[in-house]
Amino acid sequence: MDEVTPDHLRNDQPSLASAMRRARIEEAERSNALAEVRGAELARLEMLHDAIRPVLAQVPEHIDLFDTGIVPGDRPRLFIDMIGFIEMGGDRRTYRFLQDTRHGRVMVAESDRLDTMADAVGAYVARRLVEREKALAADTTVEDAARRYLAEAAEHAESVPQAPFAEAAGTGRSQPEQSGATGALSGAGRLLIAVTVHAIEYLGVVALLTLLIAGGFVGYHVIRSLLAARYGFPPE
Repeated sequence: MDEVTPDHLRNDQPSLASAMRRARIEEAERSNALAEVRGAELARLEMLHDAIRPVLAQVPEHIDLFDTGIVPGDRPRLFIDMIGFIEMGGDRRTYRFLQDTRHGRVMVAESDRLDTMADAVGAYVARRLVEREKALAADTTVEDAARRYLAEAAEHAESVPQAPFAEAAGTGRSQPEQSGATGALSGAGRLLIAVTVHAIEYLGVVALLTLLIAGGFVGYHVIRSLLAARYGFPPE
């Protein structure tokens, strides 16, 4: 007759080795599931990458604004440029086109259709090219502004009507002679103004030096007089 071992005497203590084996099996199953999901996401992103290659091929070669590529990871992403990328949604089937801006990350487009998302990428590339053109057009230098100002001033001077020949004839001189006289007078006026300005600058410096010398002389004698009154020796 077999003896029945009481429950409190059975050797059914929890085994750490058994628990670790079960944990490894669960982790392997979870890893396989994640790998399958990640592989499906990468496949969908690669399909989209192939769909937008014809659009990206039309971008001029000297424009290095777009550098597309798939970056693997826990959330694989297809980067269009440095600020725009595409990733899969929570259902692993929906494409989500996101862009980083100064105000945070915004949604550009979202769809589960490949052609719809390829059209959205094409529109995004076009907008980025237009923004680049506007930035280059607004990037004017001071030299360019000066050139435009001089050109406008020259056009304005040419558009000013000249004095009629009759008025010049009334003075007893021809129009070229009157123009030459006017130019000579203008040159003499500019010379006179320049001489006056230099004279004022020169006289101003001389007057300043004179005031400094006079102030120093007066101050010297005032100090001598104070010392003489206090210590009793006569000033020189």
